[in-house]
Amino acid sequence: MDNAVETPSAQQFNELPAHVWPRNAARQEDGVITIAGVPLPEIAAEYGTPVMVVDEDDFRSRCRDMAEAFGSARNVHYASKAFLTRHIARWVDEEGLALDVASENELRIALAADFPPERITVHGNNKSASFLRLCLDAGVGHVVIDSRQELTELAALAEECGKVQDVFVRAKPGVDAHTHEFIATSHEDQKFGLSLASGSAYEAAVAAIRSPHLELTGLHCHVGSQVFDAEGFKLAAQRVLGLYAQIWKEQGVALKFLDLGGGYGIAYMNGEEPLDVVAVAKDLLREVQHVADDLGIEAPTVVVEPGRAIAGPSTVTVYRAGIVKDVHTSYTATRRYIAVDGGMSDNIRPALYASLYDARVANRFTEGTPVPTRLVGSHCESGDILVENAAWPDDIASDDLIAIAATGAYCYSMSSNYNSFGRPAVVAVRAGQVKPMVRRETVEDILAREY
Repeated sequence: MDNAVETPSAQQFNELPAHVWPRNAARQEDGVITIAGVPLPEIAAEYGTPVMVVDEDDFRSRCRDMAEAFGSARNVHYASKAFLTRHIARWVDEEGLALDVASENELRIALAADFPPERITVHGNNKSASFLRLCLDAGVGHVVIDSRQELTELAALAEECGKVQDVFVRAKPGVDAHTHEFIATSHEDQKFGLSLASGSAYEAAVAAIRSPHLELTGLHCHVGSQVFDAEGFKLAAQRVLGLYAQIWKEQGVALKFLDLGGGYGIAYMNGEEPLDVVAVAKDLLREVQHVADDLGIEAPTVVVEPGRAIAGPSTVTVYRAGIVKDVHTSYTATRRYIAVDGGMSDNIRPALYASLYDARVANRFTEGTPVPTRLVGSHCESGDILVENAAWPDDIASDDLIAIAATGAYCYSMSSNYNSFGRPAVVAVRAGQVKPMVRRETVEDILAREY
């Protein structure tokens, strides 16, 4: 990672970029940051650090924004892989959205939260027999077929159960999403889906149509994650709709749904802008109707998966600063290293994707002179870096609280026990109240799994 140094003034460092931080974040007159009226230092004192703080009203309002943009809450599928707890599953249910799961355990958590199974769509490139059987037993809304082998196995299990399972076939439209290679999911040479170009997606669709125990109701595609270029979604829609027309003309079947995935980009830094969901929705729905008209088919209902765009901006992670030291990078230059009591075990994204984050001191105003600074974690890895290259006030000291914004997606869900660190506590805040969601993981929890 070699990102350009941002050099804010002391005053700018104390500001909270509204498009990056939760909608109910504010800094008080004494410099303390609050979320939904709750001071972050109070949360840190009660629940320890690191602690993840979820702005519940922010989360819920983004659910409603997506539902309004795409015409119905049922057309919006929340991505469990971004961040899932029973509380979150209940929020998604109460807001009327559907839910995507990508593993057997995600499905079990959703069911434990009493999420309506008919509003669950199941993803995964390697679903086990037990996973598929659970889908059938629970009565999930859709299983997204990722391979011919899976199609055959699901049909056989459905026959054993005496059921007919609604399915989508996941197609690879071959669209360049202009995102990180590891989170691009639409090109040919990757593990997800069946190819449009080779005809394997069509062959799988025909096999599903001909199976008495499967009901093909739509197709699915996903161009990637953290995508800002809306044209990729439109191009994917154009290509996949060609398959709809082929299925209609050759098989006489009109499919009801077109799941265009999502991965809508959010702003992690002050200089970034999130994808304009309202504009994208209007443009995308118009394009689907236009292409369907040109192909002479009925336009299917568009389903989307906003991914991190709901969970990501709703959450901040609060750390406590420990060791602060200056490191000589040359004869004339130094860099200040500020270590916090978490790191890559609770946020692997900077190490994995070179991701950038906005971080601010949460317990007071800072007034120092900006100096080259690197925010690092406590793990035994030189790559355990949360903020690679910044210019922060030089009065940040040990015991200060540092909050990182936009950590609601792919942080807790990708957390680990590296160096035997416990996963952080998670709390929700709303209207001045704190509601515990997940307790801090302890060494006793880690030892409890050992024989």
